[in-house]
Amino acid sequence: MKAGSLRHPITIQRRDFIQDPGTGEMVAVWSDFAKTWASIEPLSTREFIAAASSQSKVSARIVIRYRLGVDATMRILHRGKIYEVEGVLSDTASGLDYLTLPCSEGVRDG
Repeated sequence: MKAGSLRHPITIQRRDFIQDPGTGEMVAVWSDFAKTWASIEPLSTREFIAAASSQSKVSARIVIRYRLGVDATMRILHRGKIYEVEGVLSDTASGLDYLTLPCSEGVRDG
């Protein structure tokens, strides 16, 4: 993967739970997991229609260098937008070079 294609700074966040001091209830919060560089590609109309048959929410493809621990429960922040990670696909050669993250725009509860 060429470094030049990874030109967008992103923040990957994971959902954590903290205890509310007033009620004792466990509350979901988002905390930073990693800051890295990514390639962000909106899906073309053709790709979006093809994805709609199986994954109706997928609207972008984000590619990052391989990072252990990234999973589909996470979200990505970029330029004020929130992208929900719908899946994690490793590269086909070694599985350790890069990750492709099909994403949807929006806010996940919690």
